Amino acid sequence: MVTPVSRPLPIALAQALPRSSRLPLAGFTDEVQDLIARFPGTRLVVHPELHLCGVEGSREEREAQLRESAEPLDGPRTKMLAELAGDLGIWLLPGSVCERGAGSELFNTALAFSPEGRLVASYRKVFPWRPYEPYDPGDRFVVADLAEAGRIGFAICYDAWFPEVARHLAWMGAEVIVNPVMTTTADRAQELVLARANAMVNQVYVISVNTAGPVGTGRSLVVDPEGRVRVEAPDALPTVLTDVLDLDDVTRVRTHGTAGLNRVWDQFQDGDAPIELPLYQGRIDPRRWNPDRRAGG
Repeated sequence: MVTPVSRPLPIALAQALPRSSRLPLAGFTDEVQDLIARFPGTRLVVHPELHLCGVEGSREEREAQLRESAEPLDGPRTKMLAELAGDLGIWLLPGSVCERGAGSELFNTALAFSPEGRLVASYRKVFPWRPYEPYDPGDRFVVADLAEAGRIGFAICYDAWFPEVARHLAWMGAEVIVNPVMTTTADRAQELVLARANAMVNQVYVISVNTAGPVGTGRSLVVDPEGRVRVEAPDALPTVLTDVLDLDDVTRVRTHGTAGLNRVWDQFQDGDAPIELPLYQGRIDPRRWNPDRRAGG
C-alpha cells in the first residue's frame, strides 16, 4: 500500500552552468520558463550558488567582476526576479547573488521570491570560503515561511561544514534546508556526507544543488529527514532533478524518531541542568532545546 503524500512540495533543482554576470537577465527568464514548461507541476525552483554571477579570468579579475555585478537588495535585479516568480506563480530560489551592502560590503546572498512576486527572504553567507572568497560574512541565520511550501532555511555552500548552521536553522523551525553550492573542487564527496549528516542529526530535508561541469562538480541531491538520499545527479552533467517532498515527514520523524528510535529534539527534560558551551560562551538550556519551545516559537 502506498502512503499518500499529505503535504506535498514539488521541487526542481537546476544543476546548471553559471551565467555570466555580464549577461542580461532575460536569458535566465527563458531558462526558468523552459524548466517550468518541462515540469509544469513544480512549486519550488532552486539554482546553484552564484548562478547569475559567473566570472572568469585571474583571481583579481574574478573579484572585480563580482564587485561589478553587486547590487543592493532593492536594485533592478531583485525587481526582475520578483516579477519572474510572480509571472510563473512559483517559489523561486535563483541561487545566491552578489549584494552590495549599505557600507559598500560585498555579500554572497541567497534570495527567495514568492508566487505573488515578492522578495520574502534574503540570507548572507555566514561562512565565506576563506581565503579564497572576497565576501563579507553575514551575521544571522534565516528561515522563511513559504505558505504551503513550509518553512525553509538557507545555508550557502561552505556553511554546510559548520554544524551550528543546520542546528540553528532546524531549531528555528526549518523543515527544509536549501544549500546552493558552487563546488569546483575535489571535496564534493565530503559535502555529500555532510548533506546526509546535517539532515539526519537535525531531522530535516536537505537540498544541495551544485553547479554543473566543467565549472562545477555537480552531484546535486535531495536528502530526507532520516538521512536517506531520495534523488541524486550521478555526475556533473547539466540536469534537472525533480522530487515531491512530504513536509509532514519531518513531523513524523521528530515525533516517532529516526528509524523509529532516535528523537534528538526530546533529548533534554526541563529539570536537567544546563550544559555549558565554553566555545560559544553560552549553554544548552534544556527548557529551550526543543524547537516547539524555542524563544518566540
